Amino acid sequence: MTVENKVTINDVDYDYDTLDEGQKQLINQINFLRARIAEARFNLESYNAAEAVFSTELIKTVADDTDQNNT
Repeated sequence: MTVENKVTINDVDYDYDTLDEGQKQLINQINFLRARIAEARFNLESYNAAEAVFSTELIKTVADDTDQNNT
């Protein structure tokens, strides 16, 4: 059984092994960047969730302080 490494560029399939080294390097760079972008999106989602938790906690503590000062 043969495993073929296909790369699709503009809806055209290419055999990875027939590409020159410069083209292979560009593919590697693109794949690396796509992985970093996915990682950054994941981190951003985590940061946004954490920021929401901290904001909610701050709002709650300020409201608690206001309630205590009014009694």
